[in-house]
Amino acid sequence: MADDSTDTEDEGPALLGWQESVRLPELGAGPIVAKIDTGARSAALHADDIHISGRGKRMKVRFKLQRRGNSSRRIECEMPLHDLRRVKSSNGHIELRAVIATAIEIGGRLLDAEITLTQRADMGAAMLIGRSSIKGTFLVDPSRTFLRSKRPRKTKTR
Repeated sequence: MADDSTDTEDEGPALLGWQESVRLPELGAGPIVAKIDTGARSAALHADDIHISGRGKRMKVRFKLQRRGNSSRRIECEMPLHDLRRVKSSNGHIELRAVIATAIEIGGRLLDAEITLTQRADMGAAMLIGRSSIKGTFLVDPSRTFLRSKRPRKTKTR
């Protein structure tokens, strides 16, 4: 079997595990453990206190998220509202979600992504990355994890 750690962009899609550590550089967040889910279309990020303001093309969304996936430290973010979208969750519930457009960094590569903001506290991973974000750039090996990123260190909780 060929060593997939020497992939370059010219050789086609690189290999991801079903879990990877990602960064959201425009938001100053990461590393965040993300579930890579080709069964999902879009990306979703756990956010709290989501508030939309403004009118027309000047609409913004303000929200709070964890700076690092394993930290209790929270940061407040504000981004232009890219869209409002009805999304059907894995449990069949349809929810209207705010969408932001921002870059996701995975294994040193930046991907442009549309990310919906939602409550994911009970989902096991703070972020889900669907097929539209990785299409043409990555393939997924569902039997492996952290192929393009380091597994985050556990922090002690008090």
